[in-house]
Amino acid sequence: MTDKQRTHVQYRNIAGSLLFIAGVVIFLGIITAETLYPGYNTGQNMISDLGATEPPNSIIIQPSATIFNISMMVCGLCIIISAYCIHRALYSGKFTLPLALFGTGALGVGIFPGNYGAVHGISALLTFIFGGVAAIMTYKVVTSPFRYFSMVLGSIALLDLLLYYILGASSPFAIFGIGGLERWIAYPIALWVTGFGGYLMGSAERSI
Repeated sequence: MTDKQRTHVQYRNIAGSLLFIAGVVIFLGIITAETLYPGYNTGQNMISDLGATEPPNSIIIQPSATIFNISMMVCGLCIIISAYCIHRALYSGKFTLPLALFGTGALGVGIFPGNYGAVHGISALLTFIFGGVAAIMTYKVVTSPFRYFSMVLGSIALLDLLLYYILGASSPFAIFGIGGLERWIAYPIALWVTGFGGYLMGSAERSI
């Protein structure tokens, strides 16, 4: 193996590890924050309520808020750094740009909780849109069958988001409540992040 190939393997390993960490952190962070939030309802409460509810009468419950916000910041940073590593390994800007924007959105969600209003909303939208796009764009850099799993998960997230903005309460996903609807956007993306991290680590191992 040449030095260049060895470097690419190292970058894939780092990126995979960071994405896997991001996926684990987001799941465990949300679950932990939910359990410590009195009266929290996954059907009626949005995920971001864990950090702070929307203004003007924002509610912040500790330690849930700190746990959720830190989890999102860690997740965002891991994804941004992984995007850089993947770019160095694969030289695929068309894929790594959406991934970096996804991470930037997640970081913004943690830095600007729900009580920040519009700034938080923009960050969440960046997370959902570019998370879904990045998952679909994975087909350019992975092989089957993970290629198809990624496209399905990204499509579910974007379809849910699109139907919500077009149909509102008439969206088929609205049967789950606003919290459930949002989770059908966020969780497919989080599952893809975790799976993609494992894929990159596995492919790096096979390259050695």
